[in-house]
Amino acid sequence: MKSEEPATPNIRLTVNGETRALRVQPHWTLSRVLRREFGLTGAKEACGEGACGACTVLVDGVATPSCMILAVEQEGKSIVTIEGLSKNGVLHPIQEAWLEEYGAQCGFCSPGMIMSALGLLAKNPDPDEEQIKEALGGNLCICSNYEHIIAAVKSAARKMAKEASHG
Repeated sequence: MKSEEPATPNIRLTVNGETRALRVQPHWTLSRVLRREFGLTGAKEACGEGACGACTVLVDGVATPSCMILAVEQEGKSIVTIEGLSKNGVLHPIQEAWLEEYGAQCGFCSPGMIMSALGLLAKNPDPDEEQIKEALGGNLCICSNYEHIIAAVKSAARKMAKEASHG
């Protein structure tokens, strides 16, 4: 008996504010689609089991490991990747804070860490250190740069609060 190739659905994904249509295999993860189909390589493919956080993106504002969700299930949702944060060459406040506080050493974990931090700051604009640690608990930094990462999140919270109060 001959096995048939699964149907390839046409889907529309809204990524970084832009809606794109594409044909996917039903088993493709969002991570695979972002990287291989859209060329958005900020979300890293690392563990493939949601344990390291390197592929974290925001899905409807919630930090989500993109290796753990199917692309076909993301239709109608808003997906934001690290590439969608800067506007017209101007860094997002969290990216500025990451640079100023030396949040990146090798940089591999930074996109996922930043997206997890943004997910936290969206629901809690003034987190304490324990809340930051809890929000970043699903993200691993092999360089053990956690002190600087926590400082960057605190700095980003201040920057974002200041920005919000000015307009």
